[in-house]
Amino acid sequence: MTPLTALAGESLVQSVDWLTIAPPTLTAVVALVVLVADLFVPEERKRLLGWTAIAGLVAALALLVPLRAGDRSTFCLTADTQVDACSYTADHFTLAIQLLVLGGALVTALLSVTETRERLPAGEYWFLLLSSAAGAALLPASRDLATLVVALEVASLPAFALVGLKRGDRMSGEAALKFFLSSVTATAVTLLGVSFVYAATGTLHLTELAQSLDEVPGQLQTLAGAGVALTLVGFAFKTAAVPFHFWVPDTYVGAPLPVAAYLSVVGKAVGFTGLILVTVVAFPSYADVWGPALAALAALTMTVGNVAALRQLPTRAWSAVRLLAWSSVAQAGYLLVPIAAAAYSSDDQIGATVAYALMYAVVNLGAFAVVALVARRHPENRLADYRGLYATSPAAALALAFFLLNLAGLPPGIIGLFAKVTVFSAAVDAGLGWLAVIMGVNVVIGLYYYLRWTALLFRTPEGAQEEAPVKGRVPHAVPAPITLAIVLTAVAGVVLSGYPQFALRFAATSLF
Repeated sequence: MTPLTALAGESLVQSVDWLTIAPPTLTAVVALVVLVADLFVPEERKRLLGWTAIAGLVAALALLVPLRAGDRSTFCLTADTQVDACSYTADHFTLAIQLLVLGGALVTALLSVTETRERLPAGEYWFLLLSSAAGAALLPASRDLATLVVALEVASLPAFALVGLKRGDRMSGEAALKFFLSSVTATAVTLLGVSFVYAATGTLHLTELAQSLDEVPGQLQTLAGAGVALTLVGFAFKTAAVPFHFWVPDTYVGAPLPVAAYLSVVGKAVGFTGLILVTVVAFPSYADVWGPALAALAALTMTVGNVAALRQLPTRAWSAVRLLAWSSVAQAGYLLVPIAAAAYSSDDQIGATVAYALMYAVVNLGAFAVVALVARRHPENRLADYRGLYATSPAAALALAFFLLNLAGLPPGIIGLFAKVTVFSAAVDAGLGWLAVIMGVNVVIGLYYYLRWTALLFRTPEGAQEEAPVKGRVPHAVPAPITLAIVLTAVAGVVLSGYPQFALRFAATSLF
């Protein structure tokens, strides 16, 4: 072997930056540890598995601190290229989404401790939750389409099983089937689109794609355009954008409540992160295609979600969960607005989506935490069951009112108002005045059903003079993990409301 050949051979050897990939890697390792430990831990000590999972998520969050500079990459191409091409990048955007994902998984884990002790198989549950969280944490760092799709599926596949984990429950099985079929369809469409893009450009790295799509030969232009369109459609399924939203209400109702909370925040973050990466980073030359398409999807999604949430009857079984499900569809519409705006102005608009996602994650998980608490007394979880909650559980009622006002964008939920104004400004700055008007109308629609639920909390309980248990009363022995989840989300919401600039500053520095 000549010295030149040896040097070339050495240049192809990549060194792995283990600290850069530590957060998702640690989460995956803890998942395997929990799965193996489940075989040996006696039944009466299964609760230790849950606390091991929680400790692993806390450690993964702590590993984000050494990466706060946002300037690390690994698994990079070693050959000379005109652009930096790495498969894993820990920039500020990655860290912001990983904070959201791992924090959301931690709150979900706290909500799940009691569920796994009473209803769900502990070992399988914790393994599936941590595996999904590991995939969700990997996705924002992915900078090539292959890694992106793999991360997307690692996040999604365990979620199917989590939804259907209530064994013997017909609704749970039906919900899992609907979720599975819709997600498999989305994956198939995404893979077809990715294959078309690769065939037209010969590369999978996002930064190289941005350059290669500008230089596609004329005879491959149609193939490249079809690939871009199919990839966007696939991610639209994952974000639950209308008309790809049909699985959401039944899936949320059939799934265990902590899983519904997880899907509403972490599942949504996965879809939107992938959508941002493929549009803004990989396909900027097709902004004239995906910009109008996403703007139309945003308008349609927020309108359908709000109108459906408005029609939920207070006495209908599981109406509280259904309202949160339709609310999450409407919120998806708001999250799409800055991504669409990025096609018309600059990539800085993406910061509004990140800021809104951080706000939504905190308050929506908090709302689900209170709903999980009330469900212990009222398994059917009707909106009517929340009437007079303040009289029997003042702290829970005040926390839920705060979360709902944030979702509505009203004081004292300053962070909710701040996030909506940020998204509204992104539409106006991009010249999408018509979309800003539609958003304004939908915000008003949302005010009605959020305030209607809030008002129920402070009304006189039905049957207040009777000796029977008051409607809305929660058990005296409130599980400590659920209490901790409510406290954590409420404190985070109050801190962000008192210092809303933090969210925008974090989001503004979280761009590529």
